[in-house]
Amino acid sequence: MGDIGTIIVWALLAIAGLVLLIFFGLFARYFKLWLRAFVTRAQIGPISLVFMSLRKVNPNAIVDAKIMAVQAGLTDVSTDGMEAHYLAGGNVRRVIQALIAASRAKIDLDWNTASAIDLAGRNVLEAVQTSVNPKVIDCPDPRRHGRITLDGVAKDGIQLKARARVTVRTNLSQLVGGATEETVIARVGEGIVSAIGSCDTHKEVLANPMLIARAVLQKGLDSQTAFEIVSIDIADIDVGENVGARLQADQAEADMRVARAKAEERRAAAVAHEQEMRALTVENQAKVVLAEAEVPQAMAEAFQAGRLRVSDGA
Repeated sequence: MGDIGTIIVWALLAIAGLVLLIFFGLFARYFKLWLRAFVTRAQIGPISLVFMSLRKVNPNAIVDAKIMAVQAGLTDVSTDGMEAHYLAGGNVRRVIQALIAASRAKIDLDWNTASAIDLAGRNVLEAVQTSVNPKVIDCPDPRRHGRITLDGVAKDGIQLKARARVTVRTNLSQLVGGATEETVIARVGEGIVSAIGSCDTHKEVLANPMLIARAVLQKGLDSQTAFEIVSIDIADIDVGENVGARLQADQAEADMRVARAKAEERRAAAVAHEQEMRALTVENQAKVVLAEAEVPQAMAEAFQAGRLRVSDGA
């Protein structure tokens, strides 16, 4: 029994030694990484680094991100949260950079919101940068739609061709689930065309293009979108065709065709009526001829019947 107990003890010691050897091997592997985290007050222990590798988390990415957060004064970002975000397929470094940029710009953005935006497939860092430094969108965008102007017609029938530049910044609270740039461009384009159409004359628009911009801004076109419209500037506006005159000419041509059709209908009716009258005349003439042919026969029958006598004087 003593020999068996000794064997068990030595086996346990061997296992413990092997475990310690593996642990120290892993610790030695991440010693420099732990030391860097220690001197930068990132508060990531060596055991945490070992377990990160076991969970298939990149310790270098987590340590680098945590150091960035600590040095930037972000105290509400936990190591566990970064590990969970990494395992979920998120970009931890980009989220931390976005939080740092938001903190410097005094923008209210927390870890949960930033990580949710990142996992939703949006570039959260670019969103924060756009919120700090608004971007300019061409409306219409020739690269997306193939058109270079927005064409609207004023009430006097004159077509106006306009190009606008829309300045937007990111609305972080609606970035997840909010409409994209395509929606903003479409809404602004529709608003500009509608504003041109509501003007009495094209001269009114040419004299003050900002009428269009103010009318569009008052419609709240950025609702339920991931952006907030800062300003709408009319970059260029030109006079196009006289659509009203063309429509009137087309209408006059259509009316003339209708009148011609009606006149042709009346002429055809008159010709048909004339043909009917001619046929009726021929029919009556035939009846007269038949009646004249019956007169001699009637006289002969009357003579034979004694109803008709020849006078002596004849």
